[in-house]
Amino acid sequence: MERSLRGIAGAFILISLLLAHFVDARWLWFTAFVGANLLQSAFTNWCPMMWILNKFGSNKCIKS
Repeated sequence: MERSLRGIAGAFILISLLLAHFVDARWLWFTAFVGANLLQSAFTNWCPMMWILNKFGSNKCIKS
Protein backbone atom coordinates (compact mmCIF):
# COMPACT_ATOMS: atom_id res chain seq x y z
CA MET A 1 0.00 0.00 0.00
CA GLU A 2 2.71 2.48 0.93
CA ARG A 3 4.66 1.75 -2.25
CA SER A 4 1.51 2.44 -4.26
CA LEU A 5 0.97 5.66 -2.36
CA ARG A 6 4.53 6.88 -2.95
CA GLY A 7 4.30 5.97 -6.63
CA ILE A 8 1.01 7.80 -7.10
CA ALA A 9 2.23 10.88 -5.20
CA GLY A 10 5.45 10.98 -7.23
CA ALA A 11 3.56 10.59 -10.50
CA PHE A 12 1.09 13.35 -9.54
CA ILE A 13 3.94 15.71 -8.69
CA LEU A 14 5.87 15.03 -11.90
CA ILE A 15 2.75 15.29 -14.07
CA SER A 16 1.70 18.57 -12.44
CA LEU A 17 5.22 19.99 -12.90
CA LEU A 18 5.12 19.06 -16.59
CA LEU A 19 1.67 20.62 -16.93
CA ALA A 20 2.88 23.77 -15.16
CA HIS A 21 5.82 24.05 -17.53
CA PHE A 22 4.01 23.31 -20.78
CA VAL A 23 0.40 24.39 -20.13
CA ASP A 24 -0.14 26.81 -17.24
CA ALA A 25 1.79 27.71 -14.10
CA ARG A 26 -1.36 27.36 -12.01
CA TRP A 27 -0.81 23.56 -12.09
CA LEU A 28 1.75 24.19 -9.36
CA TRP A 29 -1.20 24.53 -6.98
CA PHE A 30 -1.85 20.83 -7.54
CA THR A 31 1.78 20.10 -6.64
CA ALA A 32 1.31 22.12 -3.45
CA PHE A 33 -1.91 20.21 -2.69
CA VAL A 34 -0.13 16.85 -2.99
CA GLY A 35 2.73 18.09 -0.81
CA ALA A 36 0.33 19.41 1.82
CA ASN A 37 -1.49 16.07 1.92
CA LEU A 38 1.80 14.22 2.36
CA LEU A 39 2.78 16.58 5.17
CA GLN A 40 -0.51 16.27 7.03
CA SER A 41 -0.44 12.48 6.68
CA ALA A 42 2.97 12.45 8.38
CA PHE A 43 1.38 14.06 11.45
CA THR A 44 -2.09 12.48 11.46
CA ASN A 45 -1.27 9.05 9.97
CA TRP A 46 -4.32 9.44 7.70
CA CYS A 47 -4.07 10.01 3.96
CA PRO A 48 -7.01 10.50 1.60
CA MET A 49 -5.27 8.53 -1.17
CA MET A 50 -4.79 5.54 1.16
CA TRP A 51 -8.50 5.67 1.91
CA ILE A 52 -9.26 5.68 -1.83
CA LEU A 53 -6.85 2.80 -2.46
CA ASN A 54 -8.53 0.80 0.30
CA LYS A 55 -11.93 1.42 -1.28
CA PHE A 56 -10.64 0.01 -4.57
CA GLY A 57 -9.28 -3.09 -2.84
CA SER A 58 -5.58 -2.30 -2.71
CA ASN A 59 -5.23 -3.23 0.95
CA LYS A 60 -2.09 -5.35 0.74
CA CYS A 61 -0.57 -3.55 3.69
CA ILE A 62 1.47 -5.76 6.02
CA LYS A 63 1.65 -4.41 9.54
CA SER A 64 4.73 -5.21 11.58
